Amino acid sequence: MSSLKRSYREASARNRVQDLCDSGTFNEWLSPAERITSPHLAALGAPVSFDDGVVVGEGKIKDKRVVMIAQEGLFNGGAVGEVHGAKIRGALLRAITSQVDYVVFAVDSGGVRLHEANAGLIAISEIMRALFSVQQAGIPVIALVGGSCGAFGGMGIVTRLCDVIVMSEEGRMGLSGPEVIETVKGVDEFDAKDRALVWRVTGGKIRRTLNEAQVLVEDNIHSFRAALEDVTSNKIKKKSFTLTELAEQQQNLVKRSLMPSHIREGSEVWSSLGLASDEVSLMSVAQFNQRLAETTHE
Repeated sequence: MSSLKRSYREASARNRVQDLCDSGTFNEWLSPAERITSPHLAALGAPVSFDDGVVVGEGKIKDKRVVMIAQEGLFNGGAVGEVHGAKIRGALLRAITSQVDYVVFAVDSGGVRLHEANAGLIAISEIMRALFSVQQAGIPVIALVGGSCGAFGGMGIVTRLCDVIVMSEEGRMGLSGPEVIETVKGVDEFDAKDRALVWRVTGGKIRRTLNEAQVLVEDNIHSFRAALEDVTSNKIKKKSFTLTELAEQQQNLVKRSLMPSHIREGSEVWSSLGLASDEVSLMSVAQFNQRLAETTHE
């Protein structure tokens, strides 16, 4: 099977960036050979990763120069610690000094690494500041969400700050993860074992419906790559920070705040749009995108 046909969700972070870039163009910075590991995990006797769970480097997509960042969800749930965060921040700042065309951020993280507490929280804030600097320099940041951990906690916020978000149906995005909500508020508030509920609240289809993700794709590397090509060729609208656009975003937030109180998850949102939840769950991504466009007149 071609590497581009395989599941994005099941691929490693390193395989994702290599396959998303033009063949042979990805050059990794601070590779595992450099042995840059977390001193905090080592001090606790916890397992370390020689790249601290994040891959950074530069490559090309359709000959556009791109800084690539990819979190490894299989290592500590892609959680952000001091070194992990420093690599991401450094890659973002290098995008500015190198004057690349785009930054692609393959997010796969539950948020802050609890082993590193305040160091992880500080790292998240530094990533946000660096991301704003990249956007101020006129370099769009494209987030990809389709890994096993999704984009939650501080990384959920970072993802929403990006210029374009590409998600698969299997991707998930939010602030607090399902298990966190259940632990704090109880199973009656949110049953984290109800997988259908989890995806109706945080999954790709509902995030696309609410336009929190701008593109919904199939779970394979080829589809994510095709979406990146569309963004870099300006077929997909990126954020702008004009007063007009900010006012439009504010109006959308006001509309969201005025939604009826009984609308709490995807099935109710789709019902309000005239779409049956069971019907939506059975739709292919292509069918869903077409129905959504017809319904919302995008």
